Amino acid sequence: MKKLACVLALAGAFVSLDAAAWGNDGHRAVGAIADRLLKGSNAEKQVKALLLPGETLESIANWPDCVKGTYCGPQTPEMIDYVNANPKHSEYHYTDVPFQLDHYHDGAVGTADDDIVQTLKEAIAVLQGKDTPATNPHKFTRRQALILVTHLVGDIHQPLHVGAAFVSKDGKFVVPATKAQIDETAIFDSRGGNNLLLDDENLERISAGVIPAGEPKVVKPGVPKALTKPFHSYWDTTTVDYAFRRNRNKTPDQFAQWAIDSKPDVVKNTGVPATWPYQWADDALVASKAAYGPVTVGKLTPQVSKKGETYYTWTLEVPNDYPVPSSALARTQLIKGGYHLAQVLQAIWQ
Repeated sequence: MKKLACVLALAGAFVSLDAAAWGNDGHRAVGAIADRLLKGSNAEKQVKALLLPGETLESIANWPDCVKGTYCGPQTPEMIDYVNANPKHSEYHYTDVPFQLDHYHDGAVGTADDDIVQTLKEAIAVLQGKDTPATNPHKFTRRQALILVTHLVGDIHQPLHVGAAFVSKDGKFVVPATKAQIDETAIFDSRGGNNLLLDDENLERISAGVIPAGEPKVVKPGVPKALTKPFHSYWDTTTVDYAFRRNRNKTPDQFAQWAIDSKPDVVKNTGVPATWPYQWADDALVASKAAYGPVTVGKLTPQVSKKGETYYTWTLEVPNDYPVPSSALARTQLIKGGYHLAQVLQAIWQ
């Protein structure tokens, strides 16, 4: 199978380091699926009691990403208070388990005390009424816990928000045995795939042959077109766009209704809800193997950030048909996210 050669940006080209899994539409789709599945349940009543008038799971699904900046609009006092109380809030959205592994284990390479599994476990406990220093060290309110569960259940189903790629100096994906081995000399951290760069123009070219056309992209005056797309960004937003286009869906609501009408066979989680983030992480590791499996790492190039710090990027090659299986996998993961969000809220509020 022919490969799409993905090259680095020229000097000065913009590289997005977006870490908002699934982007705006994907997260709203997860929330919209759960909104529909909870209709008429006690969980729906409890959710409404924690939300403001007019809010839904769909409408609050992007809140934890919106607090990272002003791209959703001005920060509200509620957002400012949350950010001030949670200086590590950006770390709640992911974990970095080597994608080749099968399970998430507390304290293992790539995990952290504030990662997505631990944060979800804490937020679920708060919604269950377990609000103690041991179960709620971040002092989340019940409303914050609901918002976090809504968003992070979406995040944890994005393959690259769990399965991480570590690259050896000779360009091979490797599994570091300890955190100390990730020394940026023999083994490098690809930063969740953000430092693996696709050629955006060639990606658009090959997708045009296998993905239905979408709406014309808005070109902002004075903003140069990005020459590369980080692999992480591809999975955050591009796969969602492709999935919507393949379904002929234009909105998250349309996708949610399509998903439910298709009667998907989503495996239910087992055991107590506190263990479900581990199950979701393990499932995401399966998906991340499919995401990384067909790709090939290319040339390593040192870069210098605006702060004067050296970091490393790699070219990446993906098969010419990659947009098809990747968008199909994204569609599956979005649906799982919506169903699992509804399931955990129903388990909390039976």
